Amino acid sequence: MASNAQWVAGARPRTLPAAVAPVAVGTGSAHALGHADLGLALLALLVSVGLQIGVNYANDYSDGIRGTDSDTVRVGPVRLVGQGLADPANVKLMAFLWFGFAALCGLALVALSNTWVLLLIGGLAIVAAWRYTGGDNPYGYRGLGEVMVFVFFGLVAVLGTTWTQAQALDLASWAGAVGVGSIACAILVVNNLRDIPGDTTAGKRTLAVRLGDGRTRQLYAVLLVLALLASAVAAVVHPWSLLALASAPLAFLAARPVLSGALGRELVPVISGTGLYQLGFAALLTIGLVLSA
Repeated sequence: MASNAQWVAGARPRTLPAAVAPVAVGTGSAHALGHADLGLALLALLVSVGLQIGVNYANDYSDGIRGTDSDTVRVGPVRLVGQGLADPANVKLMAFLWFGFAALCGLALVALSNTWVLLLIGGLAIVAAWRYTGGDNPYGYRGLGEVMVFVFFGLVAVLGTTWTQAQALDLASWAGAVGVGSIACAILVVNNLRDIPGDTTAGKRTLAVRLGDGRTRQLYAVLLVLALLASAVAAVVHPWSLLALASAPLAFLAARPVLSGALGRELVPVISGTGLYQLGFAALLTIGLVLSA
């Protein structure tokens, strides 16, 4: 039976910046548009965190029962099912409990903000979270994981947060969504870079497996730079958005091991480093948007 610490580790806390960053930027964008609401922002944060933890447990369950998370093919964080630490049914239940929590918070969010169209988008987000590695033909096994992360943890999360508060979007809203989504993709890219040997053995055709080691490292660097370029685009509307460029040293620190050829367990700290960059980028961009209001 898994311990409490192992259940927490199974939630993969290193990935949680990908849930916090879009809500921060989306709220900053709403403030720049003159209509920030911290209560609605908190509900959006609960939705985002619930989905992130839910998809982490769902990934653990689905990869575990397929045998792609066994000790013989994986390095990295705790795998509750793959390492035989928890009953697969309990891990699946934990995933759907978090999805249910996110759904309840999402229902409250759209009701209080009167943005009912987002209810359908929220439902699609839950389906996408499960279908990443779950179901008969998971898109994560076909190299589409990064696309869905960009859409749901970038565009949908940032723009949805802004829309529920301001009922409006501008160029900076879209640029911030692209920036946050790019770094969220980078987190998945480096995760899959680390797992290329195991995924290749298990037949999991992630984007990293398809691109190969060298081009995956190049993609990771491009995604980090794209976020900085997005902040420059946001500055066209709100000049203080250029503050986000001050997160560039964090991007450099995260990218250095990747570009120098780090492998396997050497890449594990890069995931948290990329998450730190995402938090720094989001915090600075949010401050810039607030100052521009």
